[in-house]
Amino acid sequence: MKTDQLRCDIFCAVIDNLGDAGVCWRLARQLALEHGWQVRLWIDDPAPLGLLAPDRADVPVELCHWAGDFAGVVPAQVVVEAFACELPPDYLAAMALLPKPPVWLNLEYLSAEDWVADCHGLPSPHPRLPLTKHFFFPGFTPSTGGLLRERDFTVPPAPRFEEALTVSLFCYANPALPDLLACWRDGGEEIVCRIAAGLPQTQIAAWLGADFAPGSRVRRGRLTLEALPFVPQSDYDAILAGCQLNFVRGEDSLVRAQWAERPFVWQAYPQTEDSHHAKLAALLDLYCAGRPEFAPLRTFWQAWNMGGDVAAAWPDLRAALPAIAAAAPAWAARIAAHGDLATNLAKFCTSRL
Repeated sequence: MKTDQLRCDIFCAVIDNLGDAGVCWRLARQLALEHGWQVRLWIDDPAPLGLLAPDRADVPVELCHWAGDFAGVVPAQVVVEAFACELPPDYLAAMALLPKPPVWLNLEYLSAEDWVADCHGLPSPHPRLPLTKHFFFPGFTPSTGGLLRERDFTVPPAPRFEEALTVSLFCYANPALPDLLACWRDGGEEIVCRIAAGLPQTQIAAWLGADFAPGSRVRRGRLTLEALPFVPQSDYDAILAGCQLNFVRGEDSLVRAQWAERPFVWQAYPQTEDSHHAKLAALLDLYCAGRPEFAPLRTFWQAWNMGGDVAAAWPDLRAALPAIAAAAPAWAARIAAHGDLATNLAKFCTSRL
């Protein structure tokens, strides 16, 4: 079957998580623009997309509010259940009545853990209905679904920095942040830190003891803090490319930081019983393998995620940044060689129709 004949429904439950909405929008956009699919994005709260993708009117994706009953809705040929959200019962029942069941995927969260490759693509038969769901895992190796990356994505040339180290900061609530800010304030070089809107700016305001609204620029010692406005996805890549070091969080910004080919520090989404520590260790093991010069990065990531002494870890990371930056293009090429997530997902589905 030709891919331009395919219809796809993507279900996303935001639950106050902009990152989930961002990942689903990127996937829907790519499937529509690059593969010619007819895509409906069912989302329980469309408001985040007004911030993340204000220019979406030019993208042939039908945005549908996931509310009410689904009686009369004809399921698509491909159904993507993002991040283990549960399909509406009426829709699920309608899937089972189709002459040919849809290809049904559970798009999982990104992880570098070893077990991901073993579970990628595995079938899960429904206990009552004649339907089978397959698990589809994004990942960093050829045995996974790859990472989201547009066909026309290009890396901007690295800017020249002569007067200050320029850093972007996008994080969850982090008890290590005040110590890092104090370290930069009292350090021996000029640092310009560009702070993402939302929670990061709230944390900065608490540290300053003063208002820190978008557009603010505040200097403390050797540290200059800039409060960025909320930017859509299309502008975020430029921010990452314009900095020498990027602090990112969760999944979407983690992936974009790697395509930017700049050094980055990742904060995993905090989970109960510290289960996110395993995800952190797995990515570090993969990213730092065979590169002893990356040891300071490992130490700093662990301190940043586990409440360690980031001020003590900073000097060694700062000294290692040139080596990390030099290796970044090869890493990006390595993970891109496995194919992008949208294309791999499209191949997986069409082979089963």
